[in-house]
Amino acid sequence: MNITPDSFHKDSRFNPFDEDFLKKANEMLENGVSIIDIGGHSTRPGATKISESEEIDRILPAIELLTKNFKNITISIDTFRKKVAEKAANVGAQIINDISGGNLDSEMFPFIIKTNLPYILMHTRGTPENMQNLTNYTDFYTDILKETFSKANYLKKNGVKDVIIDPGLGFAKDLLQNYELMKNLSIFKNENYPFLIGLSRKSMIYKYLEIDIKDTLEATSQLNLIALLSGTSILRVHDAKSAKHTIDLYNLLKKS
Repeated sequence: MNITPDSFHKDSRFNPFDEDFLKKANEMLENGVSIIDIGGHSTRPGATKISESEEIDRILPAIELLTKNFKNITISIDTFRKKVAEKAANVGAQIINDISGGNLDSEMFPFIIKTNLPYILMHTRGTPENMQNLTNYTDFYTDILKETFSKANYLKKNGVKDVIIDPGLGFAKDLLQNYELMKNLSIFKNENYPFLIGLSRKSMIYKYLEIDIKDTLEATSQLNLIALLSGTSILRVHDAKSAKHTIDLYNLLKKS
């Protein structure tokens, strides 16, 4: 649930002050969502940076409403700022989802180590403004694994129990590099770190297929199944019902 006016997929934009906000959240939960991810700062390529206070003002009402109205809800906060993560955790967020992998706020790792909150560590380079200029790798797979797992191991050594890896599709990777990662997602399989994939309706789909973003659900589902077959533990999605069907069919195939 993006509490933003400029996230790339308009149907993922929510306003906690709209009367149907809780209805939409309830639909997501009824359709099988395990975690609701709240973000107040768009991090799509080229996204405009907003102030810390504006980000906090966006996300706090949403988290407070959700925790007040839904018992046992699990909320992750999508932020690269320690102060935002702290404020969100104080009102009920249980997971920190950091698209910068600790790169954009030097206080984030000390905060995670201190609180021992579950932490989603995504691979990227640079900032949302310049990350698409940072796609040159000496050795694509080796560089990404090193840049990601060196930080995960640091957190683990400092007592953080739950670190989840996100390979960062669409972040500091060109279009074809995203598919190189998809083809070899199993390299992220590690007994210490489950990994998450967020490819839902991304430009890697609609730019390659030359279709509108509204027509990307089918391809998203197909790629999500490939991700599950490669060992992915968590799917970050916009379309809960479709993703749940994909997971149910995957589980059936796995048992058969």
